[in-house]
Amino acid sequence: MSEPLELPDWVPDWLPDPRPIVDRTPSSQPSRDHDNIEQFNIKAAKTLYVTPSANRTVNRKLKGIHIFMITVNGTLGTGLYWRGGQILELAGPLAALLSFLLVGLLSWAVMQCITELLCIWPIPGALSVYVTEFVDPELGIAVGIAYWFTYSVSFGALIATLAAEVDFWTGANGSQVIDGLVIYTIVPAILVLINSAGIEIYGPLEVVFGILKITCLAVIVVALIAVNAGAGSQGYLGVDNWSMPKTFDHKAAGSWGIAFLMCLSIATFAYVGVEIVAASALESAPYSYRARRRSNARAESDLSRRSTDTLIGNTVKFSSMYISLLATISYSLCGLLISFDIHWQHCGLPRLSWTEKPGDEQQCDPFTTSAFVAIAGESKIPYLDNVFNAFLVFTCVTCAGTNLYVASRTLFGLTSRLDGGKGQPWHLRLLAWIGRTNSRKVPFRAMVLSAAAFFWVPFLQLRGGTSTATPIGMFVEILAQMGSVPVVIVWACEVLAFIRYYHCIRQHQSVLKAQGIPLVRRFCETEYNDYIYRSPLQPALAYVALVGCLFILIVANGASLWGQFYTFPFLSSYLVVLVFIGVWILLKAVRGGRWAFVDLSNPDKVVRKIRNLHDIRLAAT
Repeated sequence: MSEPLELPDWVPDWLPDPRPIVDRTPSSQPSRDHDNIEQFNIKAAKTLYVTPSANRTVNRKLKGIHIFMITVNGTLGTGLYWRGGQILELAGPLAALLSFLLVGLLSWAVMQCITELLCIWPIPGALSVYVTEFVDPELGIAVGIAYWFTYSVSFGALIATLAAEVDFWTGANGSQVIDGLVIYTIVPAILVLINSAGIEIYGPLEVVFGILKITCLAVIVVALIAVNAGAGSQGYLGVDNWSMPKTFDHKAAGSWGIAFLMCLSIATFAYVGVEIVAASALESAPYSYRARRRSNARAESDLSRRSTDTLIGNTVKFSSMYISLLATISYSLCGLLISFDIHWQHCGLPRLSWTEKPGDEQQCDPFTTSAFVAIAGESKIPYLDNVFNAFLVFTCVTCAGTNLYVASRTLFGLTSRLDGGKGQPWHLRLLAWIGRTNSRKVPFRAMVLSAAAFFWVPFLQLRGGTSTATPIGMFVEILAQMGSVPVVIVWACEVLAFIRYYHCIRQHQSVLKAQGIPLVRRFCETEYNDYIYRSPLQPALAYVALVGCLFILIVANGASLWGQFYTFPFLSSYLVVLVFIGVWILLKAVRGGRWAFVDLSNPDKVVRKIRNLHDIRLAAT
């Protein structure tokens, strides 16, 4: 027998002994089959950039209900109330149903991949770390920057959208005093204060907001059904859009097929947020032993072998698995209902502003940009349109607050493990300074920077108004649209990371089993297994999701340019992609990175990589 190896100090207590195995298995436990196991040489593991200190960690106090409602508040936003009417106007009732359904299925497939990784490693900056470790380090950093940009710019764009919703009561372009003082200044300040509270306060607030938001959605659904049932022949209500399901806006597209592809791009905006659970996972509390006993019939001896960080993976699993299904059902149902309640050519439906030409006339002056409010107005039910618009205002405010939360945690995840000590370049010291938490364990610096980055955007509307007919209004709208494209890029990168992870642990499963590496024995079926979640139909589902994301980015986002070049859709669809690629290339040049995927063929490197990820998770707890 070979000589025993000394274990390095970094090996966690929960890691089984990786030294040469002697058959000392008690008769009461199954023995392991060690035949045909690859030879494995233990090497020193890479250490973290810094030893996590008290000011670089957060409180793990978010329970499953908190994470679920945070994700609900970030996902069921203005896309729910605006995009359905825009899709109906663009490509008719069939597109209003299919586009939400198909993109929803895509988001579900993406989240299956993210969920499997997230249950193992619920760590700060998870989406960036997965790509860094399994695809490419510089690409992982670019993914983190793109994800932060999405929610930081969306925070400013939602405040600007809030002014447009308030204009329903104050008139076109509203009051500059109300907009500038109340909406653009006081509301963001209140959201910053809410986000500054400790997570033990912020989490329950998100639960309250989420319950109210779901209640508002339920009220709207019931009201739409009631309005349709009693509409008769009043105005535009009760129309039969489905007699021509493939009608489309001839100003925007040359055929229904092209219009439908454009609708897929529009519908994607509505699903931004289903992956928010990855940003909030770093503050998730361990799944309780009592709850685990109720949901799992394993023996107590098996249960005791589950570490605290394993139970944290169970905390995020439910939200990560089911939020995309909730969003798909909500959007598809609402898209179907509005197709029964309002004519697809009604002037109250939001249109693609860049298709309007000078001299175009509408049948009436639109008084809202939401199909729900327009339906309520046509129903003649007293105050129903005001109630619906109040729901939209509430949705804008709560969604903006959640976006600020996600942006701050994303920036914190990017910077919390950087070394800001003496001798480091000034920019690393600055980024490391951002990656610190205050006395309440809140990443306050990252949060304030995320709020300030695009705080100025809504103020542009004081000069240019909220209409997209003006250059300033168009600029604000482009920024708002740009917020959805980076998320699809992130989705594609996360799916690619999962594909490489899947094939990696499949290739090295015998080594991982022999060394007793926990949480990654996906293909172990015969003995005790601590793998938390196996997503279905893998890896085929991941490949389908990757193709779907690339289809949205390349084909669907470019469909609006097939007939004629328009500046607005080009900038909103491809400018972010070009900037993302530019950032990736710049990072390669500055860091001297190789143009190749990370090496996952060497078992030594793979085990060290997984141990390093386990160390990051332990440091976060």
